Amino acid sequence: MYELERARHVYSVSELTGAVRHLIEQGFPLTLVEGEVSDFRMPGRAGHWYFTLKDGQAQIRCAMFANRNRFVRRPLRDGALVVVRCRLSLYEARGEFQAIVDAVEPAGEGELRAAFERLKIELEREGLFAADRKRALPAFPRHVGILSSLSGAALQDVLAVLRRRFPCVRATCYAAAVQGVEAVPQIIAAIDHAETSRSRPDVLLLTRGGGSLEDLMAFNSAALARRMAQCSIPIISAVGHETDVTIADFVADRRAPTPSAAAEMLTPERTELILRVRRRTDSLTGQVLDRVHSEGRVFDATRRRLTHPARSLEQRMQRADELRVRLVRSISRRTDVCGARLDAARRLLERASPDVLIERAADRAARAREELGAAVQRRLNASQAAIAGLRRALLAVSPLATLDRGFAIVSRPDGTRWGKVITDAGDARAGEAIQAHLASGTIDATVTAVPTRTNT
Repeated sequence: MYELERARHVYSVSELTGAVRHLIEQGFPLTLVEGEVSDFRMPGRAGHWYFTLKDGQAQIRCAMFANRNRFVRRPLRDGALVVVRCRLSLYEARGEFQAIVDAVEPAGEGELRAAFERLKIELEREGLFAADRKRALPAFPRHVGILSSLSGAALQDVLAVLRRRFPCVRATCYAAAVQGVEAVPQIIAAIDHAETSRSRPDVLLLTRGGGSLEDLMAFNSAALARRMAQCSIPIISAVGHETDVTIADFVADRRAPTPSAAAEMLTPERTELILRVRRRTDSLTGQVLDRVHSEGRVFDATRRRLTHPARSLEQRMQRADELRVRLVRSISRRTDVCGARLDAARRLLERASPDVLIERAADRAARAREELGAAVQRRLNASQAAIAGLRRALLAVSPLATLDRGFAIVSRPDGTRWGKVITDAGDARAGEAIQAHLASGTIDATVTAVPTRTNT
């Protein structure tokens, strides 16, 4: 026999499984696991799912409770390849390792979901989802264009709602594939056709039934999104079920959860519209009757105030006679006043005759002419006397007067009129050419001898 080593603490089975569960849950909070579904079970009415997820080498038991599996669009089946988001745990009652599944989707949808998110971010940055570019839907559309497959149930749902709610609206289906490789170019071509059609729709409805993310990939196309944004006709997107969300839903001017809801969004309820028209008719009828009664009372009151045209004419003729007499009197008084003013002006004009004024001005001009001549003569005599005095003073100091008494000015020629005057005989040099300026004329001479200077 083996002797058991005495441990410091002995775990009970429940304590050990609880500790292991705690370690597993702490070490693996949320995990994505891919595998094949097998042994799928849904016991009881609670709706919980139990299945095994396996690959070629291992397997793990899984549990997905009803509050989570109700969001799964397609029920699981054995053999399906899926990706689950789960928390790893331990079922303590049996000591079994298991995964508590939170969400499940077919394998491959994860990559599609990631591509969807990347495209959503890109188009949002381009402004295709901006609220300010979305247009309002027409209140009463006369022509609805439906972009859908002719064989789809969505088209029939839309047509049934339109016929029930607003049968007078015209509906045209622009057929296009809504799944597969050809879906995107066919939907774009259908939009082009609707936009250029002679009977252009007031609004377009893009619709199809529900499906997996892979089935709805045509509506997650960048090319379709950009074409929808460029379309000049308002577009409603009603793709899939209420839980399905596509890029087309974000770009469209309005999103509807289902095709039937989109048709209801487009059209007013016929019964309600009839009631509204009746209420408006009754209101307008009452307003018209009130106006008729009011205008009738005004008419009666006006008619009572009116007089016979003959009496009115007599009164107006009498008034005209009175105005004529007043006018004649006024004109007579005005004529008398104007005549008096004219006589006064004539007397003033006679006293201010131009002949008298001209004669007075001529006398003043003659006296002014005589006074001006005398003043000019006095000023001329005074100026002549002053000039004579200045002449005598100038002659008294002028060197020319000295020349008249026989003196001469001796100078050395330098190109000027008088040259450089020589005042000292010692300044002259023998043989030098000099000039003697007389009262009349100039004599050119040559120095023959210069006196010798003596010191005193």
